[in-house]
Amino acid sequence: MGVYLLLVVGVATALTDAVSACTAWPACGGGWSLPTSLDGWIAFGHRITALVVGLGVLTTMILAWRTETSRRVRAALTLALLLYPVQAGLGALVATTGGTQRLSVIHLATGVVIFGGLLAALAWWLEAETGDPDDVPESRPELSEPLDPTERPPIPTDPLKRAKATLFAYFRLMKPRLMWLLCLVAAAAMALASGPGLTPYTVAATLVAGSLSIGASGTFNHVLERDIDRRMARTNDRPLATDLVPVRNAVAFGLLLTAISVGLFATINWLAAALGLIAIVFYSVVYTLILKPNTVQNTVIGGAAGALPALIGWAAVTGSIGLGGVLLATLIFLWTPAHFYNLALAYKDDYARGGFPMMPVVRGETATRRHIVWYLGATLLAGAALAASGTLGWLYVLTGVAFGGLFLWMVVRLHYEQTKAAALRAFHASNAYLGFVLLAIVVEGLAL
Repeated sequence: MGVYLLLVVGVATALTDAVSACTAWPACGGGWSLPTSLDGWIAFGHRITALVVGLGVLTTMILAWRTETSRRVRAALTLALLLYPVQAGLGALVATTGGTQRLSVIHLATGVVIFGGLLAALAWWLEAETGDPDDVPESRPELSEPLDPTERPPIPTDPLKRAKATLFAYFRLMKPRLMWLLCLVAAAAMALASGPGLTPYTVAATLVAGSLSIGASGTFNHVLERDIDRRMARTNDRPLATDLVPVRNAVAFGLLLTAISVGLFATINWLAAALGLIAIVFYSVVYTLILKPNTVQNTVIGGAAGALPALIGWAAVTGSIGLGGVLLATLIFLWTPAHFYNLALAYKDDYARGGFPMMPVVRGETATRRHIVWYLGATLLAGAALAASGTLGWLYVLTGVAFGGLFLWMVVRLHYEQTKAAALRAFHASNAYLGFVLLAIVVEGLAL
């Protein structure tokens, strides 16, 4: 995370102006003078942090070589250490000469390789320390029999209580837990896009239409998975699994939400409307019917559904799909497996009962934990790329590093504890990471 801090600060707008205030090396002025301005201290602090982190990398490699660590862990750490002085030299060259675009790209690429080397060493080391090589299921999961109907919550017989339960059931069909995060994704995209198209009506209409499109997608998901929901303890109390809401009513409700959502998007622009409809179809049909029951990569490919709100938010403001929206969508896409695999671990047996080929069910828990580390690293790099887009500063950088570190720590704990509680903690840490990063984007985007 120390290397990641250097990487993301180095590409953020916050440091771009600071570099010009400290153009000597290793300190400022004639090379040994202390800074005289805030920007100078920012640049100088970056160099001091690089020295401290470099000592940490050196210490880690020494410890790896002094213990019975695998060759690939040692190789990854050695690569990171050998490139570290090269990276420092490139940084000195950029600071003292102003650098060129090519030099800046090489400087960034070297930092990414160092981060990747350390991430690989961590993933391989954790797997060697905590993994089980025999943790590979022998066969694909098969559908279990439905759970005993008596285990489902009974439908109220009192008219008033039944009416309340029915209203709440329609609310549950919309999967409200997904709404706040995906609407925050759209809000972050709109804040990033900014410009004259960011009007109160655009913001309100996009968020309302987005909520309704999520509701429609969730409703169709409930309809299509109602039989499987009856087989899983986590879902056997859903409205259609308990027959509290008739299937035809749920379908009509989903179609109504779809029509209102797409129509509201159309009042903004047709691109937003088209993307909104694609999001509903993708989640309801492609993910629910095709990906989820048939491939272990369902969560990875299905991440496109969560990434679409970023494109929708950007399109609502600009009428087009721009780089900022694509970078934010990439962040969401890569975050999704690192996020959802924790839930898949927590409810592994339930997903097996439903016949879903989730990663821990098909590939085992050891492989799943390894993939969480890899996708978390990819998510952090996507966050760094977003910082390099030129519109974000210190709030985004510090939020991403702090909550990224929290997320990583919970994932490391998951490797050692290997319990449902640890998986759920990592799951909630992933929510906290994305939620606070998106809030930082909204604050900085609107402030600029």
